[in-house]
Amino acid sequence: MTDPILTSDAYIAARAGDVSDWCATIFDYGEPAWREYRSAGWYVARLRAEGFTVEEGSGGMPTAFCAEWSNGPGPVVGMYAEYDAVPGNCQAAAPEPRPRDGLGVMAAGHTDPHSGLGIGALAGLLATKAAMERHGIAGGLRFTGEPAEKVRGSKPIHAAKGYYDGLAAMLSFHPFYMLPLCNTVRWDTQCGAAYSFVYRFECDAPQLWGATDGAPIPQSHSDIRAPGANDALMLTYQNARALRDAMLPHRGGWSVSEAILATGQATADNLPALRADLQYMIRVPDLAMAEQITAQLDRVAEHAAAMTGCRVRKIWVSKSRPGLTNHAMAKAVWQAIEAVGPPVWDEAALALARQVQTACGTAPMDAPLIPECTSLIAPERAEAILRRDLPPRQANSTSDDYTDMTWHTPTARFYIARPALRGGPYPPWAMNALGGMPPLIDAMVQTAARVLSRAALRVLLDAALRETAEEEFRRRREEGGDIPPLCDYDPPVDLPWPEYVETPRGRGWHIPG
Repeated sequence: MTDPILTSDAYIAARAGDVSDWCATIFDYGEPAWREYRSAGWYVARLRAEGFTVEEGSGGMPTAFCAEWSNGPGPVVGMYAEYDAVPGNCQAAAPEPRPRDGLGVMAAGHTDPHSGLGIGALAGLLATKAAMERHGIAGGLRFTGEPAEKVRGSKPIHAAKGYYDGLAAMLSFHPFYMLPLCNTVRWDTQCGAAYSFVYRFECDAPQLWGATDGAPIPQSHSDIRAPGANDALMLTYQNARALRDAMLPHRGGWSVSEAILATGQATADNLPALRADLQYMIRVPDLAMAEQITAQLDRVAEHAAAMTGCRVRKIWVSKSRPGLTNHAMAKAVWQAIEAVGPPVWDEAALALARQVQTACGTAPMDAPLIPECTSLIAPERAEAILRRDLPPRQANSTSDDYTDMTWHTPTARFYIARPALRGGPYPPWAMNALGGMPPLIDAMVQTAARVLSRAALRVLLDAALRETAEEEFRRRREEGGDIPPLCDYDPPVDLPWPEYVETPRGRGWHIPG
């Protein structure tokens, strides 16, 4: 396999400048969940220019896509891009705290960063294609665009609609985000389940509030005496937080987070709020826990609505399954990581990192990045460290929706170091800036691309690996209960997710009602 690898590495090196520009472009777009119009459009145009057939709006999601390319009959390898950003994290690619030009800090910005994730995967994909063409390697490539990862949005939908079926393998890359999972592959403990939904409270008849004889409130300006949707939202928010510790056992890693998406009106007239949306994200090891805590939140929301004269409607955002491991694929990817090595940062990059330290009030260090960024950790070693804080019976930990892919094809989840500073604690802007400055983030992107391409070529050329991985996949799926896709809802694209808008004042950040 030496010649295809040399071709792949040469391709990545030759296009390093393009790849760096691409990554900076997606970072600068900084578009949030379900509203990644420019980012998705950029990927579609780029993939078509590279010879892929692209379905836009895959799975009924306007900012999703599915790209295919074939070099003749043979195995098909899957990769994917994520490209959504996070509201309230608008940071320029600069070593000081400031938003991107023309925006405020409350606009969206890349935190993980998905800009580097998606472009690293794209570079690996194109390098694999170049090697397949050069050396006559039969088979195909599938590349999905996955919007709204931060709300676990697209992958459960793509899974339910068959976009991961028929693959020989799925290669799942993510920038490192928690130790010890840095420059390594997940081994046994895959990510867990996640449920996300929105309670929509609606106040349809405030004039009837408190009426015992069927008579409405006599004056329209008195309607404000009626509790409205905001009151229902706040009762749910406050009571759910007060009861949270009783919703699940005190074991293992689980979390519940909430976000207020919108209220129904922007002025303080003598009218109660007519609509309010409250989103919950539940991250748990298994589906039984997800169901348990969801049922308790449902009761809180229903009682809050009843107490305030409102109706409540539940709108699903995500139902994702816990992940299945595949040692055969994990070993193959780990061998690729060992061959490539960790990212290497030059002195110019390290000087930028020191500038960030200085801007944060920390004395700059000769070696400003944490040592884990520039070393490898074997999957079994990382697994042992990860398990120290987990109960023996807990099979899954934390949450990421790549897990839905693992029920459809042998999947390896691996992490390449993004730059992270020694010392601290550091403010959020610092980590976000490190993920956008080309001298710092390009090393991760290039390394991930090389690992992805090596692993993909191995899958395409190694029939024994494919057979072993497929046998293990089928066995683990059966042992895990053969859970079918959970998505029984439409893509929640019509919820009032924050977005950018164009007005006579220019491009601005907007929270819709």
